[in-house]
Amino acid sequence: MTLEAFADTIVPGEKRSPDDRAVAGVSAGGGAVAAGAIELLETPATGISAALDDYAEALNRNAREYAEGRGLPLDDAVPPFVALPFEDRTALVQELTSPRHREKELWVLLALFSNMAFDTAAHLHTTDAIAAGHPGLAAMGFLGPGEDGLWRFPDFSYGRPLAEPHPDTTASGSPA
Repeated sequence: MTLEAFADTIVPGEKRSPDDRAVAGVSAGGGAVAAGAIELLETPATGISAALDDYAEALNRNAREYAEGRGLPLDDAVPPFVALPFEDRTALVQELTSPRHREKELWVLLALFSNMAFDTAAHLHTTDAIAAGHPGLAAMGFLGPGEDGLWRFPDFSYGRPLAEPHPDTTASGSPA
C-alpha cells in the first residue's frame, strides 16, 4: 500500500474504488499504479525487488517524521505515507528526491521505476500491454503492430525522415 501511494504520487491516477486509500484519485485515468508499478518493482530485473519492504519501512518512517514536524495527524488504520494528504505526499517526495537529501539516489530510483511502468510498460510484452489498454501507452498514443504483426509508423517521429534509405535496402526494410 505504501509503495502504491508512492507510485501514485509520481504518476497520479484515479481511485480504483471509493475506499482506495493508496491511490489519491487526483487525476483522471490510470496512473502508475494502474500501469503496473508494483509489478515492475517486484521484477527481479530491477535489482531492488528484495529491498521493497525496506523501502516501504523507510518511506513510512520519513512520513511519520514529516507529519510530526508539521503537526499533522495520521490515521493509524493505514501506513503513515498513505495517511498523508496528496499535497503532503508530494512535498515529502520532493524532499526525498532533492539534490541535498542524503538518500536521494534511493528515492529517485523508485520514482524512475514508477515512471517506467507508466511510460513503457517495461514489465509487459508491448503487444500484450497495448491489447490490455495499458494506461501509459494509451495516453501517449502508442500504436500497435499492423495486422501482420509488424510495427510500422505512418509518420516520422520527428516529422521528417532523418536519412534517406540506402539504395540497396529491400522493400521489407532489410539491407541487401
